[in-house]
Amino acid sequence: MPLERVRHAFDHPEWLFELQYDGFRALAYVNGGGTQLVSRRGLGYPQFPDLASELSLELNATEAVLDGEIVKLDASGRSIFIDLMRRRGPFVFVAFDVLTLNGTDVRKLPLVKRKRLLRRIVPKRSRAILYAKHVDGRGRNLFAEICSQDLEGIVAKKKASVYDPTIPVSPWVKIKNRDYSQARDRAELFER
Repeated sequence: MPLERVRHAFDHPEWLFELQYDGFRALAYVNGGGTQLVSRRGLGYPQFPDLASELSLELNATEAVLDGEIVKLDASGRSIFIDLMRRRGPFVFVAFDVLTLNGTDVRKLPLVKRKRLLRRIVPKRSRAILYAKHVDGRGRNLFAEICSQDLEGIVAKKKASVYDPTIPVSPWVKIKNRDYSQARDRAELFER
């Protein structure tokens, strides 16, 4: 699902709000034989073999396709993008949606039902995978808190939304912290 960008946080009872993790967006294709991590552009992430193998072992499902973010977290749970870029692991997959589960396509279910399914299959304690928690209806307070902690931003999602990347206007939006310190001089990381 693409993320549209909006300038200001908002409150709305029909939306849920999640922390935006600073990492690499990925789909995780998990089955009993392993996991393949794939970028938004359809390219594999072969540089995370340990994470891929751990995901298939720790997920409580025979097979699944998850949408999430590959991140490097510090001891407090904060994303450290430079360590991710420099491949200083260990890495974690933060799962925020499930597309298929044990052979069943669940993309047409409302987001809140998919999040319940996801919560059931992501272990409470894992070194490889985290469930992306959310707040119902109150994006302004969450955004104020992430800004005070120098985090990247939040993502707002309509609770009733299906998972369909072809929808002309995405029901998922991101609100970036304009003062996020790790975003400064980031272009230099990608120059070669």
